[in-house]
Amino acid sequence: MEHTTKAQILKLINQEVIPAIGCTEPVAVALAAAKAAEVLGCKPEKTEVFLSANILKNAMGVGIPGTGMVGLPIAIALGTLVGKSAYGLEVLRDLTPEALEEGKAMIESKSIHIALKEKVDKLYIEVLCFAGDETSRVIICHEHTHIIYVEKNGTVLTDLRQSGETGEDICHVEEEELKLSFSTVYEFAMEMPLDDIRFILRTAELNKKAAQASVRGNYGHTVSKTVSGVYGRKYMGDSAYTHMLIMTAAACDARMDGAMIPVMSNSGSGNQGIAATLPVLSFAEDIKCSDEQLIRALMLSHLMVIYIKQSLGRLSALCGCVVAATGASCGITYLMGGDKTQISYAIKNMIGNITGMICDGAKPSCAMKVSSGVSTAMLSALMAMENKVVTSVEGIIDEDVDKSIANLTSIGSRGMEETDRLVLDIMTNK
Repeated sequence: MEHTTKAQILKLINQEVIPAIGCTEPVAVALAAAKAAEVLGCKPEKTEVFLSANILKNAMGVGIPGTGMVGLPIAIALGTLVGKSAYGLEVLRDLTPEALEEGKAMIESKSIHIALKEKVDKLYIEVLCFAGDETSRVIICHEHTHIIYVEKNGTVLTDLRQSGETGEDICHVEEEELKLSFSTVYEFAMEMPLDDIRFILRTAELNKKAAQASVRGNYGHTVSKTVSGVYGRKYMGDSAYTHMLIMTAAACDARMDGAMIPVMSNSGSGNQGIAATLPVLSFAEDIKCSDEQLIRALMLSHLMVIYIKQSLGRLSALCGCVVAATGASCGITYLMGGDKTQISYAIKNMIGNITGMICDGAKPSCAMKVSSGVSTAMLSALMAMENKVVTSVEGIIDEDVDKSIANLTSIGSRGMEETDRLVLDIMTNK
């Protein structure tokens, strides 16, 4: 692999695998609100927020860290009050009890207005703040921390937009310099010098801490504690498989319930970061593998997720755990002793099984979906090690693994658009 390609991949991983506190959609809205308040220069008297359907869907039912509350209004209020845009996806880490009470009062005053904005990128956040004669406007688009437009009192400070055919503002996104492939991902993970990729262990450290913190409380639907509880042990046993479910679901339980616990995200999603990391880490601990094996397995998992998300996009109707669990299955297959061909089998088995799982927003029950992904990751790896694979005469699987991935992402991005609209309609009319 060329030196330039290696450097590009390292840069890509460091951009996509970053810490986040709370579900990244409402946190990204809080980030835009924080930036708008900073530009305004004072506490806003009124805040107007316009969101794409996917952001609205993913932010409606999820806990906001440190608040004991659910949804967008408190995230927006706290973003304007104590948020710091320099913190990125940890924008609310300076939250205090006093700020929380002030945020609740802001909601009570009905000074925050939220609306859907159509014909924009699937990840689109626009925040306008007002105080007296002062105004500010901030737009985040395409990526959770990508601020493309900043305006104060009608004066444009930043503008990375370009006009679409419909006349609506769309974000300007530079063409990705590097297009990954399965072979590129595998080669990078297997051949890079360990010292160059050892940083990926930070994902294991941070996400395991989140799982451990979760065990000390009772978060969400306590999926993790159900698996490790009396009935879970009685009917599911105590094995490497249940250990994966327990550790992964624990971190997701806490995160979706709004625990003030940072996790390492992947491609803008904390749950994707959790599901790409903890099944691999749990299995690695059970088999007592070497540091090198763990590093390469984690790198393979995380880079595979980044690769799939390149064509799927940040937000879609397809649940992100399908993608993250596919990465995890690759890492698990490698730890089982699988070669490149068997790892490709694991990917095809994943795509042939749980493609089509819908995303109906971020919420506590995501821990159940993540568990389904982990279960499928283990089954897919076991089948791959037996050289059993979903074949190209079955469904959407192609002989070529990259084409199989392209089929998955086409269904998730284009094929399920109507599903996405129907899901949002159901959620907003309950």
